[in-house]
Amino acid sequence: MKAIDGAGVPAPSEETGAPPLGEVLEFMRLLWAVDHQLKSTSKLMETTLGLTGPQRLVVRLVGRYPGITAGRLAQILHVHPSTLTGVLKRLEKRGYVDRKSDPLDARKALFSLTDKGQGLDVPASGTVEAAVQRAMSRVPRAQLAGAQDVLTAIAEELGVGSEQLHLEAEAASPSLSLRAS
Repeated sequence: MKAIDGAGVPAPSEETGAPPLGEVLEFMRLLWAVDHQLKSTSKLMETTLGLTGPQRLVVRLVGRYPGITAGRLAQILHVHPSTLTGVLKRLEKRGYVDRKSDPLDARKALFSLTDKGQGLDVPASGTVEAAVQRAMSRVPRAQLAGAQDVLTAIAEELGVGSEQLHLEAEAASPSLSLRAS
């Protein structure tokens, strides 16, 4: 595996003649680069679109599941519900999401997009999902499935429930669950 970074630059070991990092460290280095770029792109999105990457992801999910609870959003995103509290409050304050009490359980809130929020629930350039979509379009489907398997295995090892990940992957698409929209 020839290791390169996001800018197409050879890995440090190839550049300096230093001993190779090995598969695990090279993979971790690339994960770190992805994480860094996700954060950088998220900040840029806030400047250009008025939403961070996580906020936009929540808008996109609420758009797909009108009337969703915070608990269900947390399950989909593999985060603790308290992690979403601030995101949902900011989206509500900005007029992108509407919160209503669940008529069956007043302790729960149901979230849906406002007209203003629906305007953001569309594909847009300069977003993380646009970059992911472009990257995915360059990779054969079989390799995408393999990448998903690796990322799922890493998430499982880091503590995300494997059964939940697999169920969500299958629900997203019977043929391939890594799908951009």
